[in-house]
Amino acid sequence: MANVATIDLPERERGRCCAVELPVDPAAARKTADLLKALADPTRLAMVWCLWQARAPVCVCDFTACFDLSQPTISHHMARLRAAGLVAAEKRGIWVYYRLREDLEPATVGLIQALWRVAAADRAVPSPASV
Repeated sequence: MANVATIDLPERERGRCCAVELPVDPAAARKTADLLKALADPTRLAMVWCLWQARAPVCVCDFTACFDLSQPTISHHMARLRAAGLVAAEKRGIWVYYRLREDLEPATVGLIQALWRVAAADRAVPSPASV
């Protein structure tokens, strides 16, 4: 039998718990969870992918036509993506144009790319140029 590494666990007393050391700062965990929540909605994820592929900022009216959703619904989704730090907005006249933020952390870009690969695994979908 192969040697197996073991560790000594503290003795347990009924009704008494031992503290568990968190491997990550709670603020970092909260930030990551907020990012994942923003991307967990299928419409928002598709919007992020559209922005990832876009060569220029995308008008809210284009999203309205593309997703067959009302402008307030599109604006709600974009507000969630903005709050998560994923997109930037620019008002031009009566329209708002959206783009992915240029200062996204490499880990966030990697997450977007990984989610794209998962979604495109069964299809011949070209990978967009880097963000």
